[in-house]
Amino acid sequence: MSAQQQIDPQENADRLNNLDVANKIYKNAKLVRQNDVTRSLAGRALRRGEVVATREGALVASTGKFTGRSAGDKYIVKNSVSRDTVWWDNTNSLNADQFDILLQDMLEHSIGKCVYQQQLFAGADVTRRYNVDVFSESAWHALFIRHLLIRPTEQDLNDFEANVTIVHMPDFEAVPSRHGTKTSTCIALDFSRNIVLICGTAYAGEIKKSVFSLFNFHAPDSDILPMHCSANVGSKGDTTLFFGLSGTGKTTLSTSAERALVGDDEHGWSEDGIFNLEGGCYAKAINLTKESEPEIYATTSMPATILENVTLDPVTSELDFSDSSVTENTRIAYPLSAISNRVKSGTAPAPKNIVLLTADAFGVLPPIAKLSPKQAIYYFLSGYTAKVAGTERGITEPQATFSACFGAPFMARHPTVYGELLQKRLETSSANIWLLNTGWTGGAYGTGKRMALKTTRTILEAALCGELEQSSYRTDEIFGLQVPTGIEGVEATILEPEKTWDDPLAYRAQAQKLVQLFAETFEKLQASSN
Repeated sequence: MSAQQQIDPQENADRLNNLDVANKIYKNAKLVRQNDVTRSLAGRALRRGEVVATREGALVASTGKFTGRSAGDKYIVKNSVSRDTVWWDNTNSLNADQFDILLQDMLEHSIGKCVYQQQLFAGADVTRRYNVDVFSESAWHALFIRHLLIRPTEQDLNDFEANVTIVHMPDFEAVPSRHGTKTSTCIALDFSRNIVLICGTAYAGEIKKSVFSLFNFHAPDSDILPMHCSANVGSKGDTTLFFGLSGTGKTTLSTSAERALVGDDEHGWSEDGIFNLEGGCYAKAINLTKESEPEIYATTSMPATILENVTLDPVTSELDFSDSSVTENTRIAYPLSAISNRVKSGTAPAPKNIVLLTADAFGVLPPIAKLSPKQAIYYFLSGYTAKVAGTERGITEPQATFSACFGAPFMARHPTVYGELLQKRLETSSANIWLLNTGWTGGAYGTGKRMALKTTRTILEAALCGELEQSSYRTDEIFGLQVPTGIEGVEATILEPEKTWDDPLAYRAQAQKLVQLFAETFEKLQASSN
């Protein structure tokens, strides 16, 4: 992938490029610590008081008042590259001059500071990767992105030339009247120069998602489908993709002792197969237990693992994963090397199974359904799920939402662009497509209960091992979905949501409400593409 493929040199002739930004920071900063290794960054974060260590050496970090993404404070520069290609209904815009003023002010903010530079790769496919320069005023954030992206070898670093630059200054606050922002928080991306500015928030997820947003914009031009999904591979070499928003089970369900993990969040699908964009994982930590998620739990006692907003008892130094007093959106950041059963190359063949994860807050969808290719595109473009508490500022309980492509906040182009690419890939892969409900059953959120993880795992295993290919199916009369009539080890009633409700009439009313919401959402999506 060429990260510079759409740049108009004339348009940016008098503006700072990636190299210029790096040179400015080296000139302004008191010290630039380039490519500090994990142990060094962990030590500096501790000495600076940015984090607190557990007894095992993991690091507990606080993100302050922002414990989730600031979706309303994301901006894209509107210029000749983006004007006719970005899905403007989905984001805010800045003009190039506003962006440059913000860039210059953030560079001045670096004067006299110690700045941490990490040079990393995004994209496990070496022919399609980005060279990413991350500059941060925070040691623990530098460690975070070192965990989350792919580390070059020493030989790679000898001729490393960045084509993406991220300037991360969480202590700097934007001024709306000067910078054109809504608040003091800003995540701004210029796709023509591939420069990202992040300020006014210490939530680390903004760094990794900015890389994903850049990738999502450029990838279609290289015939690559960018995907907000996790991926793993079975013992027979069969790849499975898990699409879904944060909190719906991407990381949990793809991290398994029986299947090798490719990655937990961001991937590309080219004509050559699947590749991970990242080199680490950013798992939800709330209510984590050794029994339910042993592979992820094990990472919490590894040195330098970052535990974001997780509560640490000051007396016993014990972690409390059940404590949501800070946020429901507690997180664990660790490199993929912490997972023993992983695909070291970060690449895999085209998928045999594709799982669309939906946390149904209405409590009316079946726990699993097999989709036709046409239905798959419909559900992919609709992206129905529930936003889980804490993943975005202001979300305090699950909310039903439609997030196109199961990742609308990160999709820079109109969803139909990605839908067409998925349709193209499905035509050549012949993958089985499943809709898996990890949400509520027996009633909507507040009256029903969340689908048990053990039940979900049993259902998923039946799909991946081929059991459901031999199953009989019924057609759901409301949603038109093909639902298996029986799965070994799963109570039959769960497969028919209406029977889990005390009031069948209430179920039907709720289901029809969701059908109507699907229709309205799809109608708006089609209208916005014209």
